[in-house]
Amino acid sequence: MRTLIYGGRLIDPANRIDSRLNLLVENGRVSRVTSDLPEADRRIDATGKIVCPGFVDLHMHEDPVEADGRIYADEQKAIFNCMLRMGVTTAIGGNCGLSCCNPADYLDLVDRNGLAVNVGMLAGHAYFREKAGASDKYSPVTPAQRAEMAAGIADALNRGCLGVSYGIRYIPGIDRNELLATAAPCQKQGKLIAAHVRSDAEEVFDAARELLDTGKALGLPVEVSHIGSMAGFGQMERLLAMVDSYRLQGLDVSCDCYPYYAFSTTIGSTTYDDGWLDRYHCGYEVVELCEGRYKGQRCTQEIFQAVRREEPDCITVCYVMQDRDVDLALGHPNVMLASDGLMDHGQGHPRAAGTFPRLLAEFVRSGKLELHAAINMMTAMPANRLGLAQKGRLNVGADADIVIFDPGRISDRATFAEPLLAPVGIDYVLIGGEIAAKDCRIVNQNLGRSVRT
Repeated sequence: MRTLIYGGRLIDPANRIDSRLNLLVENGRVSRVTSDLPEADRRIDATGKIVCPGFVDLHMHEDPVEADGRIYADEQKAIFNCMLRMGVTTAIGGNCGLSCCNPADYLDLVDRNGLAVNVGMLAGHAYFREKAGASDKYSPVTPAQRAEMAAGIADALNRGCLGVSYGIRYIPGIDRNELLATAAPCQKQGKLIAAHVRSDAEEVFDAARELLDTGKALGLPVEVSHIGSMAGFGQMERLLAMVDSYRLQGLDVSCDCYPYYAFSTTIGSTTYDDGWLDRYHCGYEVVELCEGRYKGQRCTQEIFQAVRREEPDCITVCYVMQDRDVDLALGHPNVMLASDGLMDHGQGHPRAAGTFPRLLAEFVRSGKLELHAAINMMTAMPANRLGLAQKGRLNVGADADIVIFDPGRISDRATFAEPLLAPVGIDYVLIGGEIAAKDCRIVNQNLGRSVRT
């Protein structure tokens, strides 16, 4: 099948392109870039639209594996389907140290049955910690457990996982020895380590240094995850300066952020351990419950304590981030876009269904960001960070993962009350040269394959 995409404005930051050019796609790849109109089996008129690489989300949380051994794929509620509807063609799971199963096995499942988008995985540290028998998240592991974790992580990396992720906040028992031992397997191929660092707000600086110093000691690339929800309380300028200083000293480090001013986590997580009210200078009313009998309600002390005790996996949204800090992060040249999307059978934060169109609607159209820079944050930057040489670009030979959108119309619609609502203004999403979604509706939800390095 030869597909011609013509008449559009082609923006490809990886190759520093912004021109009126046509794309010919065949056999899953870009075969020709031209101003001509060659013969094709299918023609897509992109006049008045932007044609760019498919969006790459390097930080999201994958759907679970069901009892029948297949990945959850409900057309409306699965997070990978939400990703596809908002233009994401490659999504990276296993973040914050969380893998729902062996991450390399998850990649095998993607290839066995197909999925809505291409999927890569980080090796989630917490999964391997629990597998080694370290069930107490507040306690350190034994030397034998460290060795078992390192061996499991090394195997996952050898089978194609893109690096190791940590949720240090969620496993406070991690010490320096555990970090070094479990990150060391990345040295063989120079794969990255990424982390939700140990703490946030005024405690974020020591927390970030812990991760950055680990990368420096081992000579590894470092990704500081979702900095908006770590330093979005008045600390962003100082944190970005600190990360910049490490970069100037030779550390390969970058950050990611989502374009919302509230974060999301489960009510039973260590984020809400004693001291959180003082850390955020707030009351219980900043927490909204996304599931259960109190869905859509703000907490009182009594509701918070009851739900945390009885339903610790209940997803919450916490309204404590400062707009200025998030905007500052997204305007920094070393920060890329990532959704941190999390869905529990359709319940969660709207970032899982709206992050990428929201950046274009709320930040580009408002003048906060230039279009080329925004597309770079969503395509070339994350693809390069992950070592995905054929993703995030549209040169001849690149994978034909493509988004066509209307720059004046694209917008997110997902809200905290209705987090599944699809965006508008995305005409086509192609994966491997085949149409996966049209007008924000899924056409084929089985084109995705595993992405490995």
